[in-house]
Amino acid sequence: MLDNIIVKLLLSPLALLYGLGISLRNGMYNAGLIRSVKFNLPVISVGNLSVGGAGKTPHIEYLLRLLHHYIEVATLSRGYKRNTTGYLDVLAEHNASEVGDEPLQFRRKFPDVTVTVCENRAYGIPQMVGRHPEIQAILLDDAFQHRAVTPGLNIMLTEYGRPFFKDFLLPAGRLREWRSAYRRADVLIVSKCPADLTLEQKNKMIEQLAPFAHQQVFFTQYVYGTPYYMFNQSYIKVLDKDTDVQLLSAIAGTDYLLSYLEPKVATVTSQEYADHHNFSTEDLYDIRGQFLRLDSPNKIIVTTEKDAMRLEAHREYIQKEDLPIFVLPIEVAFLFDEGPKFDQLIQNYLLNFKV
Repeated sequence: MLDNIIVKLLLSPLALLYGLGISLRNGMYNAGLIRSVKFNLPVISVGNLSVGGAGKTPHIEYLLRLLHHYIEVATLSRGYKRNTTGYLDVLAEHNASEVGDEPLQFRRKFPDVTVTVCENRAYGIPQMVGRHPEIQAILLDDAFQHRAVTPGLNIMLTEYGRPFFKDFLLPAGRLREWRSAYRRADVLIVSKCPADLTLEQKNKMIEQLAPFAHQQVFFTQYVYGTPYYMFNQSYIKVLDKDTDVQLLSAIAGTDYLLSYLEPKVATVTSQEYADHHNFSTEDLYDIRGQFLRLDSPNKIIVTTEKDAMRLEAHREYIQKEDLPIFVLPIEVAFLFDEGPKFDQLIQNYLLNFKV
């Protein structure tokens, strides 16, 4: 704890310089010296103030499940860590290195949805609408801090266990902007909440968030499904106390995931990499070696949906070595029976949208 405080103090001058740069940029947007583009169709942004880990992907998927049967909805992401540039329509046959793991996941799970990537959102939206004139609404993935586009509805996530109001600017903390930037949000979602969150805890969090009059606050948790073999979704594995798990992950934080797995299985051994890590051949050797060292007659490797997109590049090796890698699916659920309230908010925004 003391070491952590000392590191934050040592990095605080750099954080201050970073914050000054952010303040200058935001000031220019606020003064109209840099113009933000508005579009003549509904644009919903889902993002956060912090670097990674708040659950943007499953919340985008929640919106896709809510909307895609009724309207032509599309997603636009930057395609983080892809080796391509510019605008691309994401296809199911793409790989994660070409389009990014999360956009590829959207495309595979929602084959009738237009999924695109472009690092410049203001350029990407005209491209996608020009190529797909049937689009009626756009979901912007991880765009809260990208102010070149003004969304019609701005949704900001913050983790229950790591709320933005207790965090610090990069590099001393995880914030990409000053805490005060949360005022731009129309909706605040406290994500990764414990399933047994009490009304008292909810109200305390709302008090600490100090939402403005125009902001609505919701609370969500992850609901995990049954793991399936990464190359055959019909082959599932029910987790039980006779199973030993090697958790393979390259995500921003594993605490929430571990808290779910540990009570359900015999043991969990966590093998963690940096967020969005591109797995190398050497990594696969290490993964196999750790799995072989796990002394258990009933053992599997569990990974996330996002990680499975990047592990797919090593399909031949995984199948040759018969590595039992199972993917743990997740969905978002709203606490306090407020899912219908959130759904209605989204529907009202779309129905009342005016150019």
